[in-house]
Amino acid sequence: MKFPKPQTLKAIAELISTDYVGADDFPVLGMNEIHVVQSGDIVFVDHPKYYDKALASAATIVLINKKVDCPEGKALLISDDPFRDFNKLTLHFKPFQSANSAISSSATIGKNTIIQPNCFIGHNVTIGDNCVIHSNVSLYDDTVIGDNVIIHAGAVLGGSAFYYKNRPEGFDQLRSGGRVVIQNNVDIGALCTIDKGVTADTIIGEGSKLDNQIQVGHDTVIGKKCLIASQVGIAGCVVIEDEVTIWGQVGITSGITIGKKAVISAKAGVSKSLEGHKSYFGVPADDFRSKYKEIAAIRKIPEILEKLKNI
Repeated sequence: MKFPKPQTLKAIAELISTDYVGADDFPVLGMNEIHVVQSGDIVFVDHPKYYDKALASAATIVLINKKVDCPEGKALLISDDPFRDFNKLTLHFKPFQSANSAISSSATIGKNTIIQPNCFIGHNVTIGDNCVIHSNVSLYDDTVIGDNVIIHAGAVLGGSAFYYKNRPEGFDQLRSGGRVVIQNNVDIGALCTIDKGVTADTIIGEGSKLDNQIQVGHDTVIGKKCLIASQVGIAGCVVIEDEVTIWGQVGITSGITIGKKAVISAKAGVSKSLEGHKSYFGVPADDFRSKYKEIAAIRKIPEILEKLKNI
């Protein structure tokens, strides 16, 4: 997430009332999670396990809960609670704006696009040409829809990330300031839910087709020409490469990659990254050949036990 205009380290530190290490005028251009940070971004870290990763990342400003040696060319923001202060920055630069109409006056809607009754189109939403948005669809603020997109009834695009910190008083949500981006020629089925990125974009690639009742988590990137059947659940920060097929009720854990042209059979549970150009099934999901060998071995167990009885 880039700020509307460049900030300085001193100005950011004053916003969140923290100490800092670096020049007062050190440039701060935005903020992002570690998997998408760029030069000029703030990244936050609040656990020693991840200090080195954050300090070595592309981010040039590290919001951290311990005073450490500052890498050359970078700056530090020293906070007793980086999670809290990252939220403060999100709420400052991306505050929630209530709506006063079903279709915001700041929305941009392309030529020959049809918006059916009872839709909600939020602030700064962009919809391309020749789209059909069916009834009761909700497009939250800043959502981007390409050309020739069909979104069926009841879909919700742009909900907050399912991302919480467990505190003694309860779960504390990491605020979402990102977007949902739907590229050209995408179909989205009824009652699908696609969460926006925490600081970046959740993306559905060109030509992909989503069936009904699919959940796509925050910051997930789905490639081009993917087919995803109903009731699939995809967690946050997943990368699904081009031309992947995912059948019904598959569950996919966060932070993994599904390779190009992989096929995942129904009800599979995907707990690790999978290579492309292979077919998978089962819980945990594995390629067909390995899984069939496993099943064959399991079927031999009664025979082996019977032989042991006779020894």
